[in-house]
Amino acid sequence: MPFRKTIDEFNFSIQPTIDERRIRELMTLSFLKEHENPIFLGSPGIGKTHLAVSIGLQAIFQGYKTYFVSAHDLIIQLRKADTDGKLELKLRSFVKPRLLIIDEMGYMKLDIGDAHYLFQVIARRYEKGSIILTSNKSFGEWGEMVGNPVIATAILDRLLHHSRIFNLNGESYRQLEK
Repeated sequence: MPFRKTIDEFNFSIQPTIDERRIRELMTLSFLKEHENPIFLGSPGIGKTHLAVSIGLQAIFQGYKTYFVSAHDLIIQLRKADTDGKLELKLRSFVKPRLLIIDEMGYMKLDIGDAHYLFQVIARRYEKGSIILTSNKSFGEWGEMVGNPVIATAILDRLLHHSRIFNLNGESYRQLEK
């Protein structure tokens, strides 16, 4: 995890669009049994990563294998593995954990090869393991983000089939702390 933040440290009063009851229900980890994908959408600084890390720490505490990676690092790792002839092995490392957290989807535009890497991870985890995804992009922007609307549709089709979507709005925590 990039940092240790618990759900008790999250200030729900600053983010009124977040349904605390729904988040607390995620903390039970029942979504893992159903291979559901919690997805946190919203602008930077509003707590998406904090929530993902809190749930990830709870999963680790409960004994579930959990892996956290930024979307950028996921792509970099897969590119390198492909260059080194170890793509299959690296893909398996992203499929193996019970919970995969992909953070900051949308901060970088993907080229067609990168989009295929992302599709492989999502497709291989489909109905086998949960993904928590954070993004600053709406689903309508994914075609442009991944550089190909067909691949974006294929990714979203699998990701959204069993998902719990949380649209977050509000002030940036970082700006409020200033």
